Amino acid sequence: MKATIWHNPKCGTSRKTLAILEETPGVEVEVIEYLKTPCSREKLTQLIADAGLTPAEAIRKMGTDAEEKGLPDMDGDAILDAMAADPAYVNRPFVETEKGVRFCRPQDKVHEIL
Repeated sequence: MKATIWHNPKCGTSRKTLAILEETPGVEVEVIEYLKTPCSREKLTQLIADAGLTPAEAIRKMGTDAEEKGLPDMDGDAILDAMAADPAYVNRPFVETEKGVRFCRPQDKVHEIL
């Protein structure tokens, strides 16, 4: 099974999720450091929707100026535009497999799609 993780190596939860993926037999892991290789707006839209979230639920507030800019209160399109323009606004980690997409907070949520 292939698993793609949108990863930030500075994030403990992202590192723990990646470790689960790497330790699971039969899982081929693709790591995308999304701060270096940002998602397209279309891919962000798909990941967030497939994870069952709204853009407001997927925005990263800690360590960003998202709240100061009022991003959590904007409509979904404006949030997605901001995330596409600055990937630091995307919370993480997202993992996608053939079984679906999960926003892996906590990291154990990844087991739902393995």
